[in-house]
Amino acid sequence: MHYWTKIHKIITMKALVFLTLLGAAIAAAEDEKVVGGYECTGHSVPYQVSLNAGYHFCGGSLISSQWVVSAAHCYKSRIQVRLGEHNIAVNEGTEQWIDAAKMIRHPQYNSYNLDNDIMLIKLSRPATLNSHVQTVSLPSRCPHTDENCVVSGWGNTSATGSNFPDRLQCLRQPIIDDRICRNAYPHLFTENMICSGFMHGGASSCQGDSGGPLVCNGQLQGVVSWGYDCAMQGHPSVYARVCRFNSWISTTMSNN
Repeated sequence: MHYWTKIHKIITMKALVFLTLLGAAIAAAEDEKVVGGYECTGHSVPYQVSLNAGYHFCGGSLISSQWVVSAAHCYKSRIQVRLGEHNIAVNEGTEQWIDAAKMIRHPQYNSYNLDNDIMLIKLSRPATLNSHVQTVSLPSRCPHTDENCVVSGWGNTSATGSNFPDRLQCLRQPIIDDRICRNAYPHLFTENMICSGFMHGGASSCQGDSGGPLVCNGQLQGVVSWGYDCAMQGHPSVYARVCRFNSWISTTMSNN
């Protein structure tokens, strides 16, 4: 779920492989998935979308009938948004596949350090909202340290190998204090980022999860962005801090 491979271009530390998760757009094999999680109850995450370019490469979150939030590093010139998915390998009869009409990356997105790693996708037609396809609320406040959240995605579930699930994976994890995150990622962590996960490692989002949702108490607080090796001790997953982008999101939607 993270842009695990992009950061190693500017930082020579091997640990930065986790950043590839953020850049999962290069190939399906690069996509990250949830490590140490569990299969979500079918269609229990109705705001989760799969971004598809002939294969699943990133996640996203439906925030209105016609708009999806994802990560800027997930940008492609052509994207099909797949809603109502649980098992992406079969047709379950609940899916809605809608082409993206516009992909709008944050104007201050920095592809080197993944600052402002957020993107809005406008659907070519509104999604039909039902029990399998629903929106998630934007944050009314920024998240609290230790607040319990859920991250989801179809990214890699293996911290050491490659194992991509067909069924949506979920992981419950807390928000980590900014000071701890800053110490874990010196000179990389910015005010537009937030950490969530476990400092002891063993569970995290991973390649293929990029762009997907981190939801805390019913609000979209994070977009899967990057990290060091998936589920690595001392290096939790990093997310775009959605509460910092509320005004940009609302302005962009109203102007497009």
